[in-house]
Parts: sequence; structure tokens; C-alpha cells
Amino acid sequence: MSKRILYILVVLALAWSFMTDVQAKSKKKGRCSGQTAMQVASQMWPGWNLGNTMEGGTYDHEWTDKAGVDSEVSWQKTRTTRELFAFVRQQGFRSVRIPCAWAMGHVSGPDECEVDAAWLNRVQQLVDWCLEENLYVIINQHWDGGWLEHDGVTDSADVATKQKQLASIWRQIAQRFRNYDQRLLFAGMNEPAVGGPSPAVKGNLLKDQELSDRICLYQQTFIDAVRATGGRNADRILVVQGPNTNIDLTCQYDYFPRLKDRACKRLMMEVHYYDPYQFSGMREDADWGKMWYYWGSNNKGSEGRNTVDSQNEGHVKEQMEKLMNRYVRQGVPVVLGEYAAEQRWPVGQDPIHDASIRDYYHTITLEAINHGVLPFVWDANYHPGMTIIDRTALKVANPSMMTGIQKARAEAVWPNDCCENQ
Repeated sequence: MSKRILYILVVLALAWSFMTDVQAKSKKKGRCSGQTAMQVASQMWPGWNLGNTMEGGTYDHEWTDKAGVDSEVSWQKTRTTRELFAFVRQQGFRSVRIPCAWAMGHVSGPDECEVDAAWLNRVQQLVDWCLEENLYVIINQHWDGGWLEHDGVTDSADVATKQKQLASIWRQIAQRFRNYDQRLLFAGMNEPAVGGPSPAVKGNLLKDQELSDRICLYQQTFIDAVRATGGRNADRILVVQGPNTNIDLTCQYDYFPRLKDRACKRLMMEVHYYDPYQFSGMREDADWGKMWYYWGSNNKGSEGRNTVDSQNEGHVKEQMEKLMNRYVRQGVPVVLGEYAAEQRWPVGQDPIHDASIRDYYHTITLEAINHGVLPFVWDANYHPGMTIIDRTALKVANPSMMTGIQKARAEAVWPNDCCENQ
């Protein structure tokens, strides 16, 4: 080998080493190519859930591909149309979260885990419609019969098998969407350790630190499976979930720093908000407490039915501040994947209750955005319940809910000061 050739090779090697070092230092300092998760989050608020739809199904179909596309209307009555997403966009929403079932009726079996092509085609159609309406989209693996979100976080779980199943399902989803742009996001789970078990499951749910450790393991499996498919999945934004998606547990037992991702700043943390349950979701009085019909400092109704002051507006702000300090100020965007409250009676029957609903939706939406938390309101499409949009008639079903959200959207200011070096 001539000295000239050797000299050239040495120069090239040094140049490559320098470039690699610069890239590594850039990542370490927070400089990334393309839009980071924080930058994308700042463009996505507010968000809306296509609830009770693509996640519908029964235990009878678990680990089979027998449910078919009709499972879309098993929990609610309306088949989704592109016109629905156009209406959602017209109301001021910028993003749609699509909860999906996979193992519960759309996977060939627990060993081969082949996703039903017709089901994947339908999910893809919904994603395409959203993107055509200029909406961001999150596909999430929802409760899905509890095979992972309950059974996988018990002390008797076959963790290795669960990891293989999770990786297989997400590889297929990711492969289908590998060329989609960064307006599409993936969420690995929904509410770990919330919801019931599969019929034959044995074992007790893990608690606190052990639960966080187990979730971390599954989320790493999800991240690795998606990244391995290449294409635009190499740096697609991925959403991981805190324990129970509970704000306090997520902050206290934070596993996020232990996640490893070859992409630079492309992860989001997810929590949910249904506080207080006595107002948001309780459907009958119990020995330990009554349903609360009224919420907010300005909405006082019949005695014994008012939310305690400690669970009103101040509590919402405190919870969002926790998320801002723990995650947002550290450069990690937070997705508030679900929040909602039950409309107890038809709109107009109880004006104080209606005002409570309006103020609840307004406060959560406003405080979330103001603290750098990306809110996705839950919409169940059953009446009165947690329903905002009448999907059949394509009209606002609950003006109190919608007014609260739209008012918050107009008032909110995303904290761009938290996004420096992003």
C-alpha cells in the first residue's frame, strides 16, 4: 500500500471519528435532527379519543382472529367515517387517539401472533382519513382483554412470552406504517395494572416499584420492536405509559430515565386524569361514599353531592405542575391520554351539573396545555355518559363539554420556555 493511499485512509478515518463524536455530543447536548417529541407535542393540542370503537370486543375472541371488522361497533353503534374526522377537526381538535384491540379478536393465536390483515387495513384507513384531515394520530394498544395490562403485570406472569407476543404485534403494526410521516405516533400500552384479568389468569398485580420495573421492561420491548422495522419508524415518536397511568405513581416510580432509545428525543410519557372518581365515573352510591354531581368552586348544589374543595380546580393545577416539573421541564412531553366525566342526566335537566361538567373540561384542558401536557379528551359515543360528539348525526351532543374544551383552547398558552434546546 502506497504512502499516499495510507494517508488518505487515515484522513478519512479521522474525519469519520470526528463526525461521530460531533453527533454523539450533539445528542448529549440535546440537539437532534428533525422535530423532537416536544416540538411535535406543541403542535398537537387539543386531542380527541375515538373511544369505545376499535378497542371493542369480548373475551370469547381472545387470541383468535375471529372478531372481524364488525367489532368496531360492538361497544357503540356508529361505524367511523371520514366525515367524522372532518367534524372533529372543525371543532378545533388537532389530534386523534385511536385505541385499538389486537389480541382480543384480531390475532391468529398466542404463538404465531399474526395480525388479521382486514383489521389492520381498517385501522390504516382510519389513520389515512385523519391525516387527510390534517390531524395528528396516535395508535395505541388498549386494554385488549387484559392479556398484557393485567396478566402481564402479575407476580405469576410469563414475562418472556409476553415480551415475544408484544414485540410480534408491534412489529407488524410498525411494518405496515413504516413509511408514514411523523404525524403518526405509536403508544405501546394504555393503562398498565388497570382493568380486569383474562378469565384464566392467576396471580396478584404487582405494586409500586415492582410494577414500574415490569412496565419499563415491556416498554423497552415495544421501543426496540418498532425501531427494528426501520424506515420512518427509526425516529417515530413513541408514547410510553406510567404505572396505572396515575400521575402520582408515575412521578414517584419514574422508570423513564432507564429507557434506551436509539432515536434522539422521540419519546413521550402518558398519564390519565379521572379525579375525583366520585364525580367523573362513579355510577351508584357506595358504603364508602356518594356520587358527586357538582364540581368546581362556583358550582354548589344539593348537600352531600358537592366535590370536596381539595379536589376542585386547585387539585388539577397541582397535578399538572407535578408533571411539568418532573417531565416537561426535563424535555419530556407528557400525553394526558384520557380525561372525562359522566354527564349524569340529559343536558338541561340540572343547570348546576351542566356548569360543573363545563368547568371540569375547561379546567383540565386549560391547565394541561398551560403546563406543557398534551390533553386527549375521552369520547365514548353513548348517551348521556362521556359523550361529546354524536357520531351518527355529526353534531355536538354535549355543549357543556365542547364549550369547556374550546374555551380552554382559546385561552391556553403552551409553555415554549420549557422547550429550549429541543
